[in-house]
Amino acid sequence: MSFWFGALDGAGAPEPEVATRWFRPNPALDAEIAERFGDWIEEALGRRIEDWKATSRGRLALVLLLDQFTRNVYRGSARAFAGDARALAIAREGIDAGEDRALRTIERSFLYLPFMHAENLGDQDRSVALFASLCAEASPELRPRVEASYEFALSHREAIRRFGRFPARNEVLGRRSTPEEQAFLVESPAGF
Repeated sequence: MSFWFGALDGAGAPEPEVATRWFRPNPALDAEIAERFGDWIEEALGRRIEDWKATSRGRLALVLLLDQFTRNVYRGSARAFAGDARALAIAREGIDAGEDRALRTIERSFLYLPFMHAENLGDQDRSVALFASLCAEASPELRPRVEASYEFALSHREAIRRFGRFPARNEVLGRRSTPEEQAFLVESPAGF
């Protein structure tokens, strides 16, 4: 956990240099994650470390392996999304049991990300609700960061509402893009 979050300050905010690497492509970081955590990612994908779900922090670590680290290690390939369904199920289970309440605000945001990454409108609606709730509870120091996540949740939901999937994934997943999706990718290259 310390690798991903670094040392959180008294308000629960991450060090700036740690937070800036979370959502930007960085080949050196991807290589470091592959080297340090590649075997653990495979263990998580193979459902061989399910016992981690016994604690809220263990559950979060499992979600990080399946939802975040796969995106780093397998960037640009279909395998980047191989853990999404499992991460979503593990996150849903923990949230439904109230285990997210044992985590700090920034940690909770990563437990909620599998809902934002889901290509399902119901899960997207839950993502927006989770991040709205987190905004309402966030300390003043963390509110801008959490509000930014909420805005991303809204834009992810809008893409799913509009297309039923994330157009940016089409090529690596072997899906044919519609003309509307192609235009969207020109307008919004991230396309999620």
